Amino acid sequence: MRIMKKNISDRISPETAARLTLLWRLLTACVAVTTIGAIVVDYGFVLDSKEMSVILDIYQGAWYFYFSTFCIKLFFQWKRITRRTVALTATLGLLLFLSSLPKFFAFAGSVQWISDLWTLLSGKYFMIAILGLFSVLEVSKSVVNFINKKTNPALLMATCFAVIIFFGALLLLLPRSTLENVRLPLADAIFISTSAVCVTGLSTVDIARTFSLEGQIVIALLIQTGGLGVMTITSFFAVSFMGGTGLFNQIALRDMVGSDTFRSLISTLLYILGFTFVIETAGAVLIWLSIHSTMDMTLPQEIFFSVFHSVSAFCNAGFSILSGNLGNPLLLDGTHNGFYIIITVLIVSGGIGFPILMNLKETLAYYLRAAADKLSGKKNLRGRYIHIANINTKIVIVTTAVLIAAGTASIAAVEWNGALAGMSWQAKIVHSLFNSVSPRTAGFNSVDLTMMSFLTIIVYTVLMWIGGASQSTAGGIKVNTLAVSVANLISIVKGRSNVVLFKREISHGSVRRASAVVFGSVVTILVFFVALVVMEPGLEPEALLFETVSAFSTVGSSLNVTPLLSDSSKVTVSVLMFIGRVGLVTVLMSLIPHTEEPKYRLPEGDVIIN
Repeated sequence: MRIMKKNISDRISPETAARLTLLWRLLTACVAVTTIGAIVVDYGFVLDSKEMSVILDIYQGAWYFYFSTFCIKLFFQWKRITRRTVALTATLGLLLFLSSLPKFFAFAGSVQWISDLWTLLSGKYFMIAILGLFSVLEVSKSVVNFINKKTNPALLMATCFAVIIFFGALLLLLPRSTLENVRLPLADAIFISTSAVCVTGLSTVDIARTFSLEGQIVIALLIQTGGLGVMTITSFFAVSFMGGTGLFNQIALRDMVGSDTFRSLISTLLYILGFTFVIETAGAVLIWLSIHSTMDMTLPQEIFFSVFHSVSAFCNAGFSILSGNLGNPLLLDGTHNGFYIIITVLIVSGGIGFPILMNLKETLAYYLRAAADKLSGKKNLRGRYIHIANINTKIVIVTTAVLIAAGTASIAAVEWNGALAGMSWQAKIVHSLFNSVSPRTAGFNSVDLTMMSFLTIIVYTVLMWIGGASQSTAGGIKVNTLAVSVANLISIVKGRSNVVLFKREISHGSVRRASAVVFGSVVTILVFFVALVVMEPGLEPEALLFETVSAFSTVGSSLNVTPLLSDSSKVTVSVLMFIGRVGLVTVLMSLIPHTEEPKYRLPEGDVIIN
């Protein structure tokens, strides 16, 4: 085999090999896109026998292509399989091997379980699962290879979000995605897809009365994709199965997922996916326990309800499949306080950010090991680790706790005998807490916001503008930005030249970026607010300002004006949600080319401020 490989490599010039590699990648990408298109058509339309025959032929062709490709790569490139990729490669091989059994070996025995297994392995849905996995993998590899071409990472991330939004809108327009006799306009499809991918929660239609189960599944998948981040998902697939990647590729992916070093890139991706799966699964189980046999649902409906709202809450999306969101009478009967507490915990978990979750895990693991050593009588060989929780963790935890406490107290004080009137004192506290957390930036509502006082709306608006933590599923300017900006103000008032937080000096770059984010957010909100006022003269300016802040901060709360927007306003709000999710700085960096830092310094000049 080694001699055959050597003979083949000796007969092909580097130029020819490069052309063949490019053609092979193009062919593979075409097969992947065609396969995904066939799955979408199969899923979204009611097909006749002739059309279904064409789809099945595409499935068969794609399977043989992936099977032969995998075998060829395994034969020629088995040395490239590293310890990092061996498990995933073995999984792919096992799936292909199982799916090949009915194709190459016909079972004619009388053993029932083997017959059932053969039926499962030769079934359409098992093939679709395998083809979908391989197709997503190939698309992910294409994206990562594209990064290796030194594409602007900011432009790449913005483009990925735009492509997912467009693809999601097409899925929502499919006949099976909506209820019978419901026709979803294009502007509404784009708006809802943008809202789902950008984990905002604003909706121009009633989700429960517009979308079928299939459509609601599409929305849940779009929320999950947007919450995790498009590049996180594609990076995981590509890096896991490709093994080594280029230096520029690793730098781009490290910055996108917040990894500290190159060595921790794959572990960071695994932690992000692992935290998401564990928290959402636990949340779904707890939600199911809290609503089981209380909402006139069948068991499958309860399970889907639990999973959907767990995903929506952790991703800070704010979508609900109940009419009236979480203010539905089925929940506001005084017996579901536990449900609102679970949703609140999920929102906070998603809003503090994946780096904070990982740091908290490391801190907890350290103290558990230290406690175990103490109980067993072992000496602490690790020494005292003073700064386990880093500066970002301290900023996020403290600022989040202060905002939650202040918001809860404010809403309870103002709305105790107002919007919360008629509830028990326990329910009033729970809903005050829930409505303090939800604006940052989930967008769920348990009380009609139009019933709240103007003072509460101001509190809501400020909380929406602040949002959650950096590198989380939340939006807004982020609590990190707020903390640095407040610390900068305090340092100026005290006459200091440096900015200090938790006995750490904040870098000049962080202070500059925080100031840019605050200024940019105010300008963006002002520009889009004026645009909406011009396009919607019949709506109250206060409600439009609330809508603008909600869209920019990807919250999803509304004063019931979203369904009243014109098509042009829907597109405008969609653009604002996109900017809010991707990040204003990221959008500007993707559009404006970077200039080299000059090798000289200009004379300094003091500008009169205040």
